[in-house]
Amino acid sequence: MRLLVTIICFTLWTLCVAEDCNGPPPRKSTEILSGSWPEQTYPEGTQAIYKCRPGYRTLGTIIMVCRSGEWVALNPSRICRKKPCGHPGDTPFGSFQLMVGDEFEFGAKVVYKCDDGYQMLGEIDFRECEADGWTNDVPICEVVKCLPVTGPENGRIISGALEPDQEYYFGQVVNFECNSGFKREGPKEIHCSENGRWSDEKPKCVEISCAAPVIINGYSVSLEKIYKANERFQYKCKPGFEYSERGDTVCTDSGWSPQPSCEEMTCNTPYIPNGIYSPQRIKHRAEDEIRYECKNGFYPATHGNTAKCTSSGWVPAPRCSLKPCDFPQIKHGRLYYEERYKPYFPVPIGKYYSYQCHENYLTPSNSYWDYIYCTKEGWVPAVPCLRQCVFNYVENGISPSSSRTYLQDQSVTVQCYTGYSLPNKENTIVCAESGWSPPPKCIRVKTCSKSDIEIENGFLSEYDFIYAVNKRTEYKCKPGYITADGKTSGSITCLQSGWSAQPSCIKSCDMPVFENAKTKSNSTWFKLNDKLNYECFVGYENKFKRSKGSIVCENDGWSAMPSCYERECRIPKMEKYLVADPKKEKYKVGDVLKFSCRPGLIRVGPDSVQCYHFGWSPKLPICKDQVQSCGHPPELLNGKVKGMKKEVYGHSEIVEYSCDPRLLIKGPNKIQCVDGEWTTMPICIEEERTCGDIPELEHGYAQPAAPPHHHGDSVVFNCTETFTMIGHSSITCVSGTWSQLPQCIATDQLEKCGAPRSIAHEGSQLDRNEFVHNFNISYKCRGKQEYEYSICINGRWDPEPTCTKVELDSCPPPPQIPNAHIMTTTVKYKDGEKVSILCQENYLTQQTEEIVCKDGRWQSIPRCVEKIPCSQPPDINHGTIEYSRFSEERKEAIESRVHEHGSKLNYICEDGYRLSGEGAVTCHMGKWSSPPLCVGTDCFNLPRVGIAILTGQRKDSYSSGEQLTYKCPPHYQLNGSNTVTCINGKWIGEPTCIDNSCVNPPRVKNATIISRQMVKYQSGERVRYECNKPFEIFGEVEVMCLNGTWTEPPQCKDSTGKCGPPPPIDNGDITSFPLPAYAPYSSVEYQCQSLYQLQGNKKITCRNGQWSEPPKCLNACVISEEIMENKNIMFKWIGKQKLYSPSGSMVEFKCKYGYRPTPSKPFRTMCNDGKLEYPMCTRSYG
Repeated sequence: MRLLVTIICFTLWTLCVAEDCNGPPPRKSTEILSGSWPEQTYPEGTQAIYKCRPGYRTLGTIIMVCRSGEWVALNPSRICRKKPCGHPGDTPFGSFQLMVGDEFEFGAKVVYKCDDGYQMLGEIDFRECEADGWTNDVPICEVVKCLPVTGPENGRIISGALEPDQEYYFGQVVNFECNSGFKREGPKEIHCSENGRWSDEKPKCVEISCAAPVIINGYSVSLEKIYKANERFQYKCKPGFEYSERGDTVCTDSGWSPQPSCEEMTCNTPYIPNGIYSPQRIKHRAEDEIRYECKNGFYPATHGNTAKCTSSGWVPAPRCSLKPCDFPQIKHGRLYYEERYKPYFPVPIGKYYSYQCHENYLTPSNSYWDYIYCTKEGWVPAVPCLRQCVFNYVENGISPSSSRTYLQDQSVTVQCYTGYSLPNKENTIVCAESGWSPPPKCIRVKTCSKSDIEIENGFLSEYDFIYAVNKRTEYKCKPGYITADGKTSGSITCLQSGWSAQPSCIKSCDMPVFENAKTKSNSTWFKLNDKLNYECFVGYENKFKRSKGSIVCENDGWSAMPSCYERECRIPKMEKYLVADPKKEKYKVGDVLKFSCRPGLIRVGPDSVQCYHFGWSPKLPICKDQVQSCGHPPELLNGKVKGMKKEVYGHSEIVEYSCDPRLLIKGPNKIQCVDGEWTTMPICIEEERTCGDIPELEHGYAQPAAPPHHHGDSVVFNCTETFTMIGHSSITCVSGTWSQLPQCIATDQLEKCGAPRSIAHEGSQLDRNEFVHNFNISYKCRGKQEYEYSICINGRWDPEPTCTKVELDSCPPPPQIPNAHIMTTTVKYKDGEKVSILCQENYLTQQTEEIVCKDGRWQSIPRCVEKIPCSQPPDINHGTIEYSRFSEERKEAIESRVHEHGSKLNYICEDGYRLSGEGAVTCHMGKWSSPPLCVGTDCFNLPRVGIAILTGQRKDSYSSGEQLTYKCPPHYQLNGSNTVTCINGKWIGEPTCIDNSCVNPPRVKNATIISRQMVKYQSGERVRYECNKPFEIFGEVEVMCLNGTWTEPPQCKDSTGKCGPPPPIDNGDITSFPLPAYAPYSSVEYQCQSLYQLQGNKKITCRNGQWSEPPKCLNACVISEEIMENKNIMFKWIGKQKLYSPSGSMVEFKCKYGYRPTPSKPFRTMCNDGKLEYPMCTRSYG
């Protein structure tokens, strides 16, 4: 029974688990079933293989298997996908659009379209993605063309024309023009459109003609009815009417020009700023008159105050002008009929009056009467009456044979008897306002003798025996001797007190020849007992075994020759386990000795030392069998460790430091762990030296950076357009000096690099002969796997491509320089690295402050020398040390004690003397700097001023600050200041007299001079012009000679386009006298009354008969104290309480005490053309 149940269950399980599939595998749209499938059922595990249809693809094989009665895909993700076709391709002057599908794959379709003005060749405008790729070729777009075009009859093409029968491209333009006498009907230009057709028909050219016009309020003079091009039609206006423009018109292609018409003769309503007129009328007709009055500060610009309406406007033009010239106050003279003329003052520019001078005075024209003229600068001549002086006698001199008369400012030469002279050795006297200056009186003069002076080792080079006061003579020194200032000759002057100084000639020595030594002195000669310091080259010493020495200039020459000899180092003592290389019997300065320990031992200390002038440095290493590690590196004051810190550092590990900004690192910037201890730390000190102005970069500019520029500050540069930067784009301030500037090279002038030769045989694939700037190359050297790189920088490779590696020697640890801060270090440095040295207190660094690693040795070794104090400071003539800032005890200490290196003492001079040069001395290494000189501040002799005449009395000497006044002779004008000032022994200023007469009056085209012509015209004389017919005069009819220059001449021009008087403005007027007519392009300037602000262009110009827009005079604001009181406000600034404020200026208010602002108007407000908005305050409570 149990067996039967088991058989039944197994049968049922078999039926449930192993089930056949009904029918063949399914058919799919993108896949094709392989093989034949005729059966109705297929057993469990049967496999069906599919292939992709054309245009589709898949990775691997697609298989379905019969499982549990169903067809199941073995890899469901493996399906057939559409094949891609790639980009269909662009067409020039066109574009395409994807019309079918979303990507460029099987079944996709793109349609092409040409740009405007282009058309497609052929009819196929699409491409489809099929199983084998894109169908069709990429369509081609060609430019649209238009048919040839020719010029119209009686016309021509003036631009854009091609050869006959030649087609035009899309966008081309053709311009047309008609022949003379014809006008165009139609467009001026046509263009080739995008559809291949012209934008319009070409124009026609038809003959120009005009019908006789009808003249309202006028009648024709010409008789024809039809007029051709350029023919003229004439007409006249009826009485009471006038031409709108002119009495004829011309036939043009646009009709009659100008349009003929007659207008009633009227005048515009009078506009008289700064004045009022009457009577008031609606319309002013010809012959109507008005009367006007000017307000205070102005006056009628013409005689009388009436004007009449005429065909040319109001005559004379009514105008109120500013008052330029008041009644002239003539010293020593008066106007003719001045009582009659006085009521008419002030008068305008251009008016002139006759005047007369009093007795003993004449006019500049040497007459007792002349004219005085009102100009923009005031009355001319400025000095109408000049003094008349009589010259007839000279005391102690030669008198004239007859009496002569001179005018004020004229001079005459005086000849004195031998031994006599005018005061201050003058030889001329000047006619001044009060008479002759100085008086014609000669006085006895002082002299100096050659026998009064002896010159040791020198002699006077001139042969004269007697010298007058202020006479300067030269002396010369004998061969081998020089003056105190190092010259072979000098000069002395004869003064009232005798010779100016005792000259001296002293012994001198020339610069000697140095042997293995050098000096810092730039002098070419040296005085007796002068000391010359010298210094031996590195590795050399003098016969006293020292690297420095000095020689003295003696009577027989130099005390010794500055010669130096090569120095050596002894063989150092070493422990037995230490091995040295190289082994020599002696070592020269600069030699390096390298060390190593015997096998099994570790070196503790430097691996090499160097021979210096002070011996071997640093100390020699030792050898140990065990060494210790180090903990944290010490903290550096005002500095930090570069990179990450560690807990433990092994023997020989190195740590590098850097200082904070603006601080300079002194000593080695690296420390090393040596057997459990760190080597000497560096020091960060403040660098006080700053860099000067940022240097200018040619063709470039710096980014803004405000001074001062401290140590470590950087500035970034840029080049201007079309220029390329070569080098680093920034510079850095390092100890008061800027690092190297980059260059800005014109981009089109950058040099190319040649092919690198040194790597041509090392496997480089370079196939060019030239490479442009910024081109990068990479190359491999033979036997190397890594690539090397280089870039072309303006004709040079950086770095230089090479397969030959030059290993630069490193330097031993830096030396411990005598008297420098302790610098125990074992760190080696690379070629080019530097270490800054800091000397101990009371020691000074000589030569450079840095040592440089170069070629495996330390170069430029500085020295720390002890600061040497100075004894008493040098005395100077007429001066002493300034003690005013010190107490009595301090004075005694200064006078007796030794002065430390760097001490500075100031000098002061006696009265009448000043310091020349720096007014202090500084102690430097036992020697004081050169002391200043106290030089006299008085001036002797008068300055050379040409023909200018001194107005006051002449003196023997003048104190510093004293001034002299000069004037010019008649017919000359002073150019610049009329004074000279004595400043510290020198005259400052140079009055110059220039001729103020005129020659050759200006030539005026189309005009004739009707005045009497002369060779020379004095200042104030006039010349009158008259225009030739039919020209009219514009401007003044006369020109006047003013201080050597002619006033502006008139112009004789055709009256067409002229302007009348410039338009008047309120509260202002033109700066010149108004004229009845102005030529085209004439200009005038305006000015406003006091407190009025000019708005607009102060200059206007006449163009085409019209003046340009005149400016306005804006009203000032009158600040009301009553309004301020009512609004409880006051001025904010006590010192700016102005009740009048010009337009555009700001006024600030504040609340009175006990009041607070209300949110109304701002408390800082602007005056705007006389209007001002006031703020308001209310009482504050509590």
